[in-house]
Amino acid sequence: MCYSYGVFLASMFSGDTLFELRTSMQLAELEREHGVSPRVSPMIDIRDVGSLLSRSGFALTTIDVDDIIVNYPTMFELMIDLKAMGESNSVLARRPFLKRDTLLAASAIYKELHGKPDNTIPATFQIVYFIGWKPDISQSKPKPRGSAKMSLKDVLEK
Repeated sequence: MCYSYGVFLASMFSGDTLFELRTSMQLAELEREHGVSPRVSPMIDIRDVGSLLSRSGFALTTIDVDDIIVNYPTMFELMIDLKAMGESNSVLARRPFLKRDTLLAASAIYKELHGKPDNTIPATFQIVYFIGWKPDISQSKPKPRGSAKMSLKDVLEK
């Protein structure tokens, strides 16, 4: 039997990534086409990352989140960047095309709801970073509860 151990480091877009684009597209489609089709790929929820790591056999997991906001002149430059990043919509159950007037309406809604005074629009990218360790005999183990020689309160007051 072969055992693998070591560290797993990863990062990915999560949760509220591109919420401005998602809501603008949904409102425009609802108004123009009387229905909504997923136009932004779904993102993993941060709470699920820890569950996935532990179900995969990782221990000592650490999860951190960064929100990065990038300003764009219009929604169309954002979409060009997303395509260049390989972040085009991967959802198969969506309408195959988007009408021009729906796209223009989404751009106007985006600017109206989220636009900044300098005539730019923000795009929020929420990035989750996670680390997990595969257990090994040589791996550090946490000390038993109550085994400390000094109180944390005493250390912090110094």
